[in-house]
Amino acid sequence: MELNRKIDHTILKADATKESVESLINVAIKNQFYSVCVNPTWVKLAAEMLANEPVAVCTVIGFPLGANTPEVKAFETTDAIKNGANEVDMVINIGALKSGNTDLVKEDISAVVNAAKDKALVKVIIETSLLTAEEIKVVSAIAKDAGADYVKTSTGFSTAGAKVENVKLMRETVGPEMGVKASGGIHTRAEAEAMVDAGATRLGTSASVAIISEG
Repeated sequence: MELNRKIDHTILKADATKESVESLINVAIKNQFYSVCVNPTWVKLAAEMLANEPVAVCTVIGFPLGANTPEVKAFETTDAIKNGANEVDMVINIGALKSGNTDLVKEDISAVVNAAKDKALVKVIIETSLLTAEEIKVVSAIAKDAGADYVKTSTGFSTAGAKVENVKLMRETVGPEMGVKASGGIHTRAEAEAMVDAGATRLGTSASVAIISEG
């Protein structure tokens, strides 16, 4: 299993320095990870460093709480793409979902999908640790209906990260064609392979080198 091409090599901590981001990007180039995932402020740097490399530039939108308005998320998306992002991982309006306001949840996702249309791939972070199984199914279906490319488990900044049972549930809900990204708390090759076996097609982790070194 070529795990390196399933990995979004990630650095999203608030105190990440330019030097640490550059180091992450160089590691991604060396190991040919699928992408680097960085905060929006580092997108331009990543795009410049990866201009001639087969490593995509991924960033996050409405991160990590998802509580911005659809208009703000759409602007963030447009700005990120202008700066060189190929992929955007947006956090849903979790409070709206928990309130039963599925119309706002869909509007929120659609705003990002429309802003990214034909320019960048969209992954929808649903923050599974805060949701019931039924809510996971509901929002995964909404994300698919809104035209997103992936559903993603977690920000890595909430109460827990990816769990195999949630990845399975997301895969069952969206079917075989849509992407599923497992992110948060994946530290070993065994954990990574379990996520892939459960239906994940992409993995978000900062432990990428350790994971592929075990193989």
